Amino acid sequence: MAIKITDECINCGACEPECPNNAIYEAAEDWKYSDGTTLSGNIVLPNGKKVAADDTQEPIDDEVYYIVADKCTECKGFHDEPQCAAVCPVDCCVPDDEHNETEEQLLSKQQFLHK
Repeated sequence: MAIKITDECINCGACEPECPNNAIYEAAEDWKYSDGTTLSGNIVLPNGKKVAADDTQEPIDDEVYYIVADKCTECKGFHDEPQCAAVCPVDCCVPDDEHNETEEQLLSKQQFLHK
């Protein structure tokens, strides 16, 4: 499953540079699927959603840092554990029950993001 940042976040920013998929964004910041990935042009995400990789997306949260679930692989393929959770001083990077994925799905997503 993906990781999410709870509203207990203190906006310290420790998590953002640790994400190998560039899936973490500052509160109220626009984002793109192409940020920190090899994605470009029109793509079909592993979940079947069709998007333009370079289109600007609306912020998911305007109060605290947030993680884009479609880009989160729990650091599979890069590290042994989610790096955001490892560095978070208030333990607000937790599993996102709304985005359940197997290790195989997470590794497949990692390959998709970094072809």
